[in-house]
Amino acid sequence: MPDGTGDLWTWTAIDAESRLMISWMVGKRDLETARLFMQDLASRLVVRPQITSDGHLPYVEAIEESFGMDVDFGMLVKKYGTKPGDKRHQYLGADRTVVTGNPQSIGTSYVERANLTMRTNIKRFTRKTNAFSKKVDNHILAVSLHFMYYNFARIHKTLRMTPAMQAGISDHVWSLEEIVQLPN
Repeated sequence: MPDGTGDLWTWTAIDAESRLMISWMVGKRDLETARLFMQDLASRLVVRPQITSDGHLPYVEAIEESFGMDVDFGMLVKKYGTKPGDKRHQYLGADRTVVTGNPQSIGTSYVERANLTMRTNIKRFTRKTNAFSKKVDNHILAVSLHFMYYNFARIHKTLRMTPAMQAGISDHVWSLEEIVQLPN
């Protein structure tokens, strides 16, 4: 497959308390990208994290390599299928598994909500539109701009402030002008 073609995934890591999107990466859904993503996440944290992932197996190796035993890690694997007598494909439940440490809760609702916000706010994620991403580099820039806005300029409804303010890394709501003026 030529470079720049095929499926791309947006990997995201959110802090459940501040709703700050700590790390994100656009890449393949493979072990190599999982390793790079977890290494980036580990480099940004100063406390022992609690991580919940879906059932994507490369997470297990990548998290172990990046955090060792210094992590509370659980997996939430959702089950879909059909119920007896019903032809509809539907959500049947989820299995929660402790992988390492002692996670206090195993859930993905915060990151799933942030991913929904990303998909609805970035039209490049919508196929069959003239905004659909055709160049990987432009797609990555659009995702980065979205998360900069999400973290620093968008007031989170339940927090009543930006995630960056809640996390204590900003003292004000950033304007679009401030974001645009940042150096590359």
